[in-house]
Amino acid sequence: MRAVLSRAALALLLASAASFSVARAATNQSPVGTWLTQDRDGVIQIYRCGAGICGRIVGMSEIVRPDGTRPVDRAGHPQCGLVILRETADTHAHIWSGRITNPDDGSTWRCESWVDADGLHLRGYIFVPMLGQTQVWRPYTGALHPDCRMG
Repeated sequence: MRAVLSRAALALLLASAASFSVARAATNQSPVGTWLTQDRDGVIQIYRCGAGICGRIVGMSEIVRPDGTRPVDRAGHPQCGLVILRETADTHAHIWSGRITNPDDGSTWRCESWVDADGLHLRGYIFVPMLGQTQVWRPYTGALHPDCRMG
């Protein structure tokens, strides 16, 4: 009985992995552009760098905290202009693979990204994409100020 359950669990896992790959099939749309993060508190500019793409923070909803300080990364550098997406290359079927950094704590994750009708999907993970978490960023059409304020 245990072997049957194990085989069924394995079959379910493989079917889930296959449907996950199909579900995130990308279009030919380029991720290059300006994107509003899922929580709507940041704007990331995705741009070409070398053979791949990179992304930096160009807009923030909170440029000065209530205590009068500005958001900084772990090294004390301003988060405005911080490159958080790097080493990203188009690996297959317009799915970009690279690394993304959390600007608040400096943790770096492997990521895959792709564009479809819903927006730019970024899936951060440690070991395999299937065990990660996805955010969907939307195109940003608002104003951006030199001090990184979103307008």
